[in-house]
Amino acid sequence: MSTFTNPLKQRLAQTEPLFGLWLSLGSDAAAEALAHAGFDWLLIDMEHAPNDSVDVASQLRAIAAAHLPSEPVVRLPSHDPWIVKRVMDAGARTLMFPNVETAEQTAQIVCSTRYPDVDSPDGTRGVAGMVRAAAYGMRRDYVQSANAQIATIVQIESKRAVDEIDEIAATPGVDCLFVGPADLAASLGHLGDAKHPEVQEAIAHVAAAGNKAGIATGIFTLDAAGARQSREAGFRFIALGADVVWLLRSTRQALQEVRS
Repeated sequence: MSTFTNPLKQRLAQTEPLFGLWLSLGSDAAAEALAHAGFDWLLIDMEHAPNDSVDVASQLRAIAAAHLPSEPVVRLPSHDPWIVKRVMDAGARTLMFPNVETAEQTAQIVCSTRYPDVDSPDGTRGVAGMVRAAAYGMRRDYVQSANAQIATIVQIESKRAVDEIDEIAATPGVDCLFVGPADLAASLGHLGDAKHPEVQEAIAHVAAAGNKAGIATGIFTLDAAGARQSREAGFRFIALGADVVWLLRSTRQALQEVRS
């Protein structure tokens, strides 16, 4: 994995669809194996999976070991700057932030991922030169190069975020708006029903705002059919479910077939 070039950031600015998978098992072996599957990106989940910063570092190494272009993404458990700093020092350069609701919040998030420099004078990321991201001090120009390679993805998961989506999308430094259908449905009063017309209307509104702002939009789907529908709706950064979902789906199907 190159420290200085983030191909996913570059690809987010283009028009091709990018398909990925959630890593929820907390397993570096599973992460390494799935890095060979050909996904454009693999997301290490710290919000709803049992991953701490040590687990993240192990999975970043495992994905890099495959020597294939699956870019690791880390979904943080919160917006706290200390955890942002820790996962970035471990080598993460594409970050997803959960439940972002305002443009002010978005701007603070972007600042937490940037070192303070001429282009990012409000950057608040702390500087440490002996970290994995800087090859443990061997890449001496890391701090001068890192800001340009950071990709910031914000999750839209509430009614308030949908109401303020145009301002969020216009915030400098945002590379992608990512819809969390389950939480968005709950926020709109339709817990467990992401297919409700009101929820679908909100999702479409997010896609339109992203297109208007010229940035990518993404969404979590459960299967290939859902991914195709999302692609047709204008989404380009699309999750094809999670490792644990595919594991259980495939094993249960095989078991049912041999028992039938």
